[in-house]
Amino acid sequence: MYKLKIISSTVRPGRKGPVVSAWILETARAHGSFDVELLDLGEINLPMMNEPKHPSLRQYEHDHTKKWSASIDEADAFIFVTAEYDHNYPAPLRNALEYLVHEWSYKAAGIVSYGGVSAGTRAANSLKNDLATFKTVALPEAVNFPFFTQNINEQGEFVVNETSKKAAKKMLDELAKWSKGLKGIREDK
Repeated sequence: MYKLKIISSTVRPGRKGPVVSAWILETARAHGSFDVELLDLGEINLPMMNEPKHPSLRQYEHDHTKKWSASIDEADAFIFVTAEYDHNYPAPLRNALEYLVHEWSYKAAGIVSYGGVSAGTRAANSLKNDLATFKTVALPEAVNFPFFTQNINEQGEFVVNETSKKAAKKMLDELAKWSKGLKGIREDK
């Protein structure tokens, strides 16, 4: 099984990202190809980049960075769960990405985005562009939720339709394939 890290990107009070992340977490576990862990940036609470040395050197001084590095380094693949703020993904996610360099390399990423009319697709496209600079392969298969609050029921659970379930399965199938291929690249150092 491949190690999949689901990264929930929102941190503000009242955020809805955790319910979207809980849905994809359970969906990924049920898929059966992955050992899945949720990394919630709201709980991890990385400060704004405060390492004195460039991340490419991997000479981390702070425990929060060392822990973040170890968690990302052991991953084979990622799913980024992102809201859309001002036509982009949240700043805490950009900060979390920039803490590291090598740990992201040669790994596949799926994106689950949510928002209003655009379903977070502008944020997802911006994230895809940035992931390329880290040598992370952002897959075209994705899951996008327009007007996503309509998917949250009275119990606070995220409920999706069959189309979204199929999109998630396709994304997870592709993540498994890419994880297999990219693992070979990482091992051929």
